[in-house]
Amino acid sequence: MISMKDIALECGVSVATVSKALNGQQDIGEETRQKITETAERLGYTANSAARALKTNRTFNIGVLFLDPMHGGLAHEFFSTVLDAIRSEAESNGYDITFINRGIGNRETSYLQHCRYRGVDGVIIASADFVDPQIIELVNSEIPVVTIDHIFNGNISIISDNTGGMESLTDYIISKGHKKIAFIHGEKTSVTVNRLSGFYRSCEKHGIKIPDEYVREGVFHDPKTCYSITKELLGLKDRPTCIVFPDDYSCIGGINAVWESGLRIPDDISAAGYDGIPLSRIISPELTTWVQNTTELGRRSAARLIEQIQKPKSVILDREIVRGHIQEGASVKDISQLG
Repeated sequence: MISMKDIALECGVSVATVSKALNGQQDIGEETRQKITETAERLGYTANSAARALKTNRTFNIGVLFLDPMHGGLAHEFFSTVLDAIRSEAESNGYDITFINRGIGNRETSYLQHCRYRGVDGVIIASADFVDPQIIELVNSEIPVVTIDHIFNGNISIISDNTGGMESLTDYIISKGHKKIAFIHGEKTSVTVNRLSGFYRSCEKHGIKIPDEYVREGVFHDPKTCYSITKELLGLKDRPTCIVFPDDYSCIGGINAVWESGLRIPDDISAAGYDGIPLSRIISPELTTWVQNTTELGRRSAARLIEQIQKPKSVILDREIVRGHIQEGASVKDISQLG
């Protein structure tokens, strides 16, 4: 097996210099670093993870906590891109990924116990019940944590601009002449609270009062619930001219309800989603939606966690907002010229 000593002899440098080059330390010249890395690759050198862990006091293993109540798993239309970006950024920095759960074999554990058992250097909480005592226990532990779309004071948070995104989406719908806008939102989370704030801010800005019966609580990633609520909205005596759905995937249920009611999108009623998943560009008509930057959400969460792991004394524990953009599909009709 090729060792650092072999590489040092080949390059005419010390073992310490080889170690610095292969571990990304900055206090050696770029020409020396390149020579060492090229030699290591040519000789087929592979670092011993156990030895590296003993030397650095790190395992180079990041935990990812991803809980999906709708059981979409890694095929989840929104989070699959986030998770893939986390993996890509982690791997490019020499880290592996471990999914965190509440079990080791057949033995039930807490999230914190599982993290300690796996020896992770830090954890990204991508999707979870953030009021769960076990989540709070993990966040308050000694393990570095980065959360996505939820803020814990004293921790790094990577936040999609849910308030600004929903405000911009609603502004766009209003610019098309719509004043009777219904909003089916997700279950009560910080994401939902922020989107509701953006929705009402836009309506108030334009002097539009939204009836309470137009704003309904649904469930994220659940077309069946969206279907039922859409049916109820279509049955109102003064029905809305546009419905905003909690996410693009749930919107499918609402679209089915519109079709089954003998109506057409956007001729009879307009529809808008949220997330900008690939499906939104395939369905007909193409969905008007707010496109979240899922790749940047995942990349930044991994990058900031690695920064916290490697520079614990100098890292700033703050929040970062990741902005998106509108997808002007054909599902929102321009009725501004109608009487």
